[in-house]
Amino acid sequence: MSTDLDVADVLALLRAASAADGVRPLSEEAELRLQHGGPPGGGDLVVRDGEDVAGYARYDVGADGGVEAELVVHPSHRRRGHGSTLLDRLLELAGPRSLSLWAHGDLPGSAELLAPRGFTRSRVLLQMRRDLAGVDPDPHPALPEGAHVEAFRPGRDETAWLRVNARAFAHHPEQGSWTAEDLRLREQEPWFDPDGFLLAWRGDPDHGGELLGSHWTKVHPAGDVADEPVGEIYVLGIDPDAQGMSLGRALTDLGLAHLRRCGLTEVLLYVEEDNTAAVRLYESRGFRRFAVDVSWRR
Repeated sequence: MSTDLDVADVLALLRAASAADGVRPLSEEAELRLQHGGPPGGGDLVVRDGEDVAGYARYDVGADGGVEAELVVHPSHRRRGHGSTLLDRLLELAGPRSLSLWAHGDLPGSAELLAPRGFTRSRVLLQMRRDLAGVDPDPHPALPEGAHVEAFRPGRDETAWLRVNARAFAHHPEQGSWTAEDLRLREQEPWFDPDGFLLAWRGDPDHGGELLGSHWTKVHPAGDVADEPVGEIYVLGIDPDAQGMSLGRALTDLGLAHLRRCGLTEVLLYVEEDNTAAVRLYESRGFRRFAVDVSWRR
């Protein structure tokens, strides 16, 4: 067990696991913290088999004070106890605190590792998908009076967006706690495209305008989540004071149209399974359940 980290070796492990399992083994947040570091209290663990990086885990302190982690074992080094080694160390680090681990794809090996140690399923995150063939590439949805939609402008819109994001996701354990640094890191990612980051304003944003909500889309490159590029409803958030204006539907239609104009044929999103109203809404808009991520907790 080691905390000595060669990021390139770990990224190679992640690519191998993704190819073998058909699902990305870590969340975007964990990958960003692997490459750029994270807040105090977190860290990285590596287990080696000879010179090979056989397994990796990322852990951080959650909003409730417990430890949240993700771990992955290289496909060529599975069934040799490396997952148990990483888990034992995570349990040691957690001590009396709760420990939660995300199992992306809900693969059988996760239950085999975690259930005997007293972990139970605590959260289920659905990935839903739909094709873009039937999407209007030039919609003209009705907007609230005095509102207009324009693309995100880096250097101007960060503060307003972070404020609305925190308000829109006040009860979401990850999304609602984003900081300026979280946003900055994503603006530096190769996939970031301000033209696909749509903001609904009332008034002039350069002269005291009010941000009502936004739809941030993302394009996954070929080989990331499918053989072809796939769009994503990355973050769709409406300020609580702007609820009930059908703004979410309007921004959804505009974002999907943008992704279709990019030449994409499919779009995905993530939603909590127990958010039944949202799941029903997305199903009514043509989305289907595609994959499941599970958070196990002890």
